[in-house]
Amino acid sequence: MCERLLHPFPALRPALGAAQDVAAPPYDVVSFEEAKALAEGHPWSFLHVSRPEIDMPPGTDPHADAVYAKGASNLAAMIGAGKLIRDGSPCFYVYRIIMGDHIQTGLVAATPVAAYLKNIVRKHEFTRPEKEDDRVRQIDEVNAQTGPVLVVHQPNKAVAAVLADITSGDVTYDVTQPDGVRHIVWAVTETVDVQRVAAAYAPVDVLYIADGHHRSAAAARVSALREGRDGVSDAHERFLVVAFPTDELKIFDYNRVIRDLNGLTAKEFLARVGEAFVVVPSSGPARPACQHAFGMYLAGAWYALKTKLVPGPETSPLDRLDVKLLSDRLLEPVLGITDPRIDPRIDFVGGIRGLEALEARVDSGDWAVAFALFATSIEDLMCVADADEVMPPKSTWFEPKLADGLVSYPLDV
Repeated sequence: MCERLLHPFPALRPALGAAQDVAAPPYDVVSFEEAKALAEGHPWSFLHVSRPEIDMPPGTDPHADAVYAKGASNLAAMIGAGKLIRDGSPCFYVYRIIMGDHIQTGLVAATPVAAYLKNIVRKHEFTRPEKEDDRVRQIDEVNAQTGPVLVVHQPNKAVAAVLADITSGDVTYDVTQPDGVRHIVWAVTETVDVQRVAAAYAPVDVLYIADGHHRSAAAARVSALREGRDGVSDAHERFLVVAFPTDELKIFDYNRVIRDLNGLTAKEFLARVGEAFVVVPSSGPARPACQHAFGMYLAGAWYALKTKLVPGPETSPLDRLDVKLLSDRLLEPVLGITDPRIDPRIDFVGGIRGLEALEARVDSGDWAVAFALFATSIEDLMCVADADEVMPPKSTWFEPKLADGLVSYPLDV
């Protein structure tokens, strides 16, 4: 009998009628300026919890003790005002996201930290230390996991059937965010329905983290911190996830910008690029059409790149990835980016922002070169995770993103 991976829990969630006021984009996909603008005039926006620095005096260090304390007090204020309520018993929550003609439906649940530590909840990326530290402080201070981890599992007919049945009933929340993405939630509160959902998901024996490596790593660290601490419940032994079947996920490219050319002129750099890639000038944005092809924007011009040495079938799942090829053959040997997790000379731009965002970065003069990648497939992600290998950071960009605030996992239950 496999370890059960998806458990019901009593959520902290918006009161009926308050979801539109509360729901917010994830903390890590908006800048400080964007978060502040979105929360302006919206006192119950969950950004006041996930990005409380927007409520502090200008220039405040976002990692100061007072910022995390402000997030906790903002959450308490939302509960005190009746904008957030707690379920009285363990429940599941079905979550549907609609972006244009794309629809994906999954289950909000709590997953054992032990399964994460045993690699039953499988990882495929390293985390960046400063982001992980930030989420540890945030979770511990607000006493809740407020940002769900997006996980995936193989498609399952019983799961599809029970989700179809639940979603044919009355909706609990139906929220459209400023980006036009629609978030719909069905609270599964009746005991018989909770049991039906649990039974349908019982055969799911492996989960793959798609988006939320920092949140899951932070949850595991908080669990260790709280183990044996007086006056705490055992809720920290699980963490908040939304589980989707792999065939409903949409993955975009995750592109790179580099601050300088590592001492090379543009001409010298192009020559070095040509050692490992076929370089062809492009009259417009060079969006890769297949694996092992890349776009490069340099000094106001686009180039199409194709790797000269194509990985063979004997190559490991990790070394077949375009993000790894780019790192091994160009970013590290030519540009000196040896650890993209911590090197300030590299930044990452989600494909949802388009290639125009890469042009804007380079044209600003703050960045020297940009690379557009072909999107990593969910199959490649799972192959890397199954092989217990780790992708370079920011290898995948999943869209649409889950909203913060619709379902949170309190740690004092």
